[in-house]
Amino acid sequence: MTLFTVHSIDSAPAGSKARLEAVQKAWGFTPKLQGTLAESPLALSAYDGLFTAVAAETTFSPAELQLVYLTVSVLHACEYCTMGHTWLARNAHLDEGVIQALRNRALVADARLQALRLFTETVVRERGFAGDAAVDAFLAAGFTKAQVLEVVTIIAVKTLSNYTNHLTHTPKEGFMSDPALAWTA
Repeated sequence: MTLFTVHSIDSAPAGSKARLEAVQKAWGFTPKLQGTLAESPLALSAYDGLFTAVAAETTFSPAELQLVYLTVSVLHACEYCTMGHTWLARNAHLDEGVIQALRNRALVADARLQALRLFTETVVRERGFAGDAAVDAFLAAGFTKAQVLEVVTIIAVKTLSNYTNHLTHTPKEGFMSDPALAWTA
């Protein structure tokens, strides 16, 4: 198995240092995912830039945003991101029943949130070829055309992180040792 370095600001390639400094300032620590992505200044910049833009510009509520992130992470069988977004979803006050339904691939009781989850799953599974009926159902649930495209953008963010974690075996964060966050694919 090829080992990847989880870079600190000091060990990172020159092109990643400033971005890691910004990440550490924003998060209060350097997440191991970003430390791993720092191996490639392009990968770190792409992921962090897109993640930051989504957080700042999405029209989804914080809980809805975490629902999409968690849905994608579960579908991609990414343990690191599923645990991380479980923690973030709780902080965004996403209902615990919804979080558990997402983690267990069960039906979400709230019809609007289930529509968001179903649309996200369909786009991921069908690699964008979700079809007009899926878009129409999503819009009928009260979402917007802009949010159709936001789901695609959020999927792109999670694809970058989920695939990175699969390929590099990103170590878990310390907070992920909490048994309440444990999840296996």
